[in-house]
Amino acid sequence: MLTPQLKSLPLIAKRNFRVMAPVMQKATDPIQQLFIEKIREYKNKSSGGKLVDASPEIKKELESDLQRLATQYGGGPGIDMTKFPTFKFEDPKIETSISNK
Repeated sequence: MLTPQLKSLPLIAKRNFRVMAPVMQKATDPIQQLFIEKIREYKNKSSGGKLVDASPEIKKELESDLQRLATQYGGGPGIDMTKFPTFKFEDPKIETSISNK
């Protein structure tokens, strides 16, 4: 059963090499190289999940939006919005009235 797969192995290796060869090469275009450098710079700045190069006004606006959403969806001071909500279900009260006629 492995024989057909082993026969196609050189063909698969050639295809993979042809696809990966351009990717493995270094960027020769200066614009492409600048783009790659900017992506790497952004990656280094964005570590930690914070906004990159945000002004104090933008940070304040983000905080106010998060507070507005928290109060809109039941949050507030001292309430953990990342915690899964707990539900409390009560059985309905059923009246049993048997009338004899």
